[in-house]
Amino acid sequence: MPSNSQKYSKAMYAIVDIETTGGYAAANGIIEISIKIFDGAVITEEFETLINPDQVIPKYIQAFTGITNEMVQDAPRFEEVAERVFTCLQGNIFVAHNVNFDYSFIKSHLDFYGYTFTAKKLCTVRLARQIFPGFPSYSLGNLCHSLGIELVNRHRAGGDASATVVLFQKLLANDIKDHIKTSLGRDSKEQVLPPNVPKSDFDILPKTPGVYYFHDQKGKVIYVGKAKNIRTRVNSHFSNNSDSRQKQNFLRNTYSISFQSTATELMAAILESTEIKRLWPVFNTSQKRQEEVYGIFVYEDQNGYMRLAIEKRRKNANPVCTFHFKVDGHGVLRKLMKEFSLCPKLCFMQTSNDQCVGIVEDHCFGACEKTEPFDAYNQRVLKAIASLTQRPSYVVLDKGLSDQELSCIMVVQGSFFGMGYLPKNITDINRKVIEEYIQPYKENSFIRNLLNSFYSNNPDNVRLLTDHS
Repeated sequence: MPSNSQKYSKAMYAIVDIETTGGYAAANGIIEISIKIFDGAVITEEFETLINPDQVIPKYIQAFTGITNEMVQDAPRFEEVAERVFTCLQGNIFVAHNVNFDYSFIKSHLDFYGYTFTAKKLCTVRLARQIFPGFPSYSLGNLCHSLGIELVNRHRAGGDASATVVLFQKLLANDIKDHIKTSLGRDSKEQVLPPNVPKSDFDILPKTPGVYYFHDQKGKVIYVGKAKNIRTRVNSHFSNNSDSRQKQNFLRNTYSISFQSTATELMAAILESTEIKRLWPVFNTSQKRQEEVYGIFVYEDQNGYMRLAIEKRRKNANPVCTFHFKVDGHGVLRKLMKEFSLCPKLCFMQTSNDQCVGIVEDHCFGACEKTEPFDAYNQRVLKAIASLTQRPSYVVLDKGLSDQELSCIMVVQGSFFGMGYLPKNITDINRKVIEEYIQPYKENSFIRNLLNSFYSNNPDNVRLLTDHS
């Protein structure tokens, strides 16, 4: 029977290590590269060089690698070695410790100089976790220590690449379950998944709407996302060749993936928002902001006219309604002016001394010129305020997670209360009954705006709740 090394003897591997000025290719350069062409038994070709990145090497990188700005000053730029790099790599299987990091830099640089590069990839981190399970750490240094591999010139491309060759040789020799062959398969996710995430985490992801979570080494949630199809969306984070900071951060810091299925995309969007606010994950940027910065306030001026004004929220002040963006408040005021014949000048929507636009457009009856009595004008302002504070209570009913249930989102007086699942054969839909089935959630402005839009655009899925329901 042939040895495991002999099984793969026809394959040629390009074992690669690079040193860079930073953690992602979109804004950083390569400062050293080492490529060792390996046939499974011996190294048949080598290429190694320092590279001038045309940018300053950060102090911490200099301390980490020992490579200084002076050392690369007279080194070739990547453009000068691109053809040699491309020739070495082309047609070979790209192997590296945390392969997607090295691959993203080299592909980005080759693409920039006109070389279209794609290759099958093998990650020695992922393979070592499968072939040598149970080690305390799979960093190159700790893995070499565990396996008795000599690691000379650590954090230099040549030293790390030489150690990776020996590591890969041990992986070939001990791969009794054909993990390498499986990883190279067309449908394998091993080539795209982060180095530290078990493939089993991906295998159990459903093709349903819902929310997914990326966890760091300690289990802390570092990113929350929503999806129409959880499996497809999670796969998209890792399967593209993006050289962005976010992609590399995901790859480097994600150690596990979990999820919560929901019946609908609307429920997924709501759950994502509440989880971002609850967990405050480090890699989420949207929705991590102060809630309801602005409000519409009402006061009476010296002439007795009630005036509406958009201002920043203040302590011990009670706005009629609130918004995160000032422009949202402007939209509400414009609607109120048209619907209740309010004056744009008295609502501070027109600040010039020109003729009142409301008079021209026939929705101001002269309050700004004191030709309309203040009591008549104020009655309409009160009705406008009431329209903002008297908001509907309703439920959004849709398909459930199974054929035996309905999904339910409950809104009480315009505010999101919670969501859950009802028996499909339920006949008595009122607030008291629904509260037994749904989980309460904390509302925020994103959810409120999302549900307001859904309420307006999807009347068939909405059932109003009366006050006594």
